[in-house]
Order: sequence, then C-alpha cells, then structure tokens
Amino acid sequence: MRALTLAGTGGLEQLRVQDVPAPELRAEDDVLVRVRCAALNRIDLWMVGGLPNARPTFPHIVGSDGAGEVEAAGPAARWRPGDRVLINPGLSCGRCAACDAGDESLCTSFAILGEHLPGTAAELVVVPAGNLGRVPEGMAWSEAASFTLATLTAWRMLTGRARLQAGETVLIWGVGGGVGLAALQIAVLLGARAIVTSGADEKLATAIRLGAAVGVNHRSGDVVAVVREETGGRGADVVVDCVGEATWTGSQRALRRGGRLVVCGATTGPAVTVDLRRLFWHQWTILGSTMGSRRDFAEIVGLAHEGRLWPVVDSVVPLADGAAAYARMQRG
Repeated sequence: MRALTLAGTGGLEQLRVQDVPAPELRAEDDVLVRVRCAALNRIDLWMVGGLPNARPTFPHIVGSDGAGEVEAAGPAARWRPGDRVLINPGLSCGRCAACDAGDESLCTSFAILGEHLPGTAAELVVVPAGNLGRVPEGMAWSEAASFTLATLTAWRMLTGRARLQAGETVLIWGVGGGVGLAALQIAVLLGARAIVTSGADEKLATAIRLGAAVGVNHRSGDVVAVVREETGGRGADVVVDCVGEATWTGSQRALRRGGRLVVCGATTGPAVTVDLRRLFWHQWTILGSTMGSRRDFAEIVGLAHEGRLWPVVDSVVPLADGAAAYARMQRG
C-alpha cells in the first residue's frame, strides 16, 4: 500500500511516499480501515526531529488522525465493512489500573498512532474497535480526519483538568492551531469568555467569528495587558498553553490568583521555570494534560453529531504533497 513515511530523523527531507506492507488484523476486536483522509499534527514534526523516547522502525508511517471506511473487522468488533469511521489515535492496554478507572491516557503503555505505532497517512490502518467513532452526517472526510486528536486534547484540558466553568475567562494561546481552535469552540460551548492570541490577524478574525470575545496579535500586542484590562485587573481564570518556552512567563503573568494553567505541548521548547514563591503565594494550579479517555472520545463524537463541535480545515492536499503540507505547518 502507499503511505507517507519517515525514512529517518533529521528534517522534512526524510518524508517520502512509498509502498509498504499492508497491516493485518491480529486481535479479535481489530478493525482494518481504508483511510480516505489523514490529518497533520505537531507530533509528526517532533518525530521528524527525533523524540528522545520514540524508537520507530523505519520506514515509519506518519499521521495520528484519520477517517475512512471499514474494510474488514475481527469477530469481536461491532463495526461492519462500509461503516464510515473516524479514529481515536490513543491506544491503551485495557488492563492496568488507569484503564480500569476509565482514564486510558494515563495507561502505563499508552501509545499514539504515528508516534509509537505506524500512523494514518496510508491507504490502510488497523486499530481496535473501541478507537473508532461514527462519522457525523454532513461531515466531510477532511473534517472527520481533522477532528479527533485536537478536539480530544482540548476537551480533556478544559473539562477534565482545568474544569472551566460558565462565566469564567480563559486565555488561549495560538488559536490558529488545531488544539487552540478546538479549545475556543469548547470554551464557547461551556459558556466561558475566551481571549485568544495569534500571530496572524486573519486567524484572529476567524476566531472572532467562532465566538472569541477578544483577539490579540501576540507579535504586536501586549497579551498580558489585554487580559488584565479585560478582567478588571484580575487575570484569567484559566490559561491554555500548548506553546511552551515562548509563552510560559506570559501565561503566569496573565493568570489570576487561584487560577489554573493547563499545558499539553511544548512547541517552542520544553525547558521552563517557575518562581515557587509566586506559585504558592498566588495559589496557582499547574496542570499537565495528554489526549483523553474513551469516555472523552465518546463525548466529543456525540457533540459532533449534534453539530456543536466541528473542526476547521485549512487546506487539503494529495498524499504525494504530504511533505510540503508539513513544511506549511512548520512555518505556522
């Protein structure tokens, strides 16, 4: 089968389309999906550069998100050939204490398609039946492929970790990214007031159309000053930070006393500092978050079927142009 693969680490020149062996059903609940569209994530750029704990077998198929039609299913799978499905890329063992508690993203062997396992940027992929959801009516393949990882991550960040409430103010850095856009939609859904940032005014205009209360260009504006002004000097109740080093100090300065800072990424670098005196004096809560549980997945898919959560797609390109698409994402 044809797939977009990583031949090694180093740079985007390592990405290439080639023929690789097709995956096979191995477990009774496995499902073989013919991928109609795959979506890009920062995970792939990290894999290109070489993640410290990732040990892929090259050629490694990239891509975490995808959607398509069921080609075949094991005897224990409830899916049937022809079913239109979207993929939850987070796989867990189903046996450890975290899985028993329904918190699969804390599984001792948690793995993500495209990072720890072959990904979705291929004609075929095999996943467990529980990692599939039905594509909502009217959702295009590109939208279905773009939905899961970003929305699932943002859902856990805001509902399971930061517990954002109606009437609260949330600051979302980098609203042009997948998690940022999903976090905005979820914040609006929850009845919160969202202040968002981007380095591009056109992205801010899109965010305002999607319900953001205030947009700040973080290249030319003072994000912290705007947050303080918009909250009467108090600060944001919740800050969503997927950026890392470049925004970390601003995230803390924008946070109110007793506020919650929730983090799911380190795009600009992982090494940050915290003044412990400010941490305990202001009684901040700093929360890490990764992906989500199967329960979270069912909740976001349900909201998509109700039309209340819907991904925003920038562009669609053929598999052969996959490396160029990743270069576009890398440029922001």
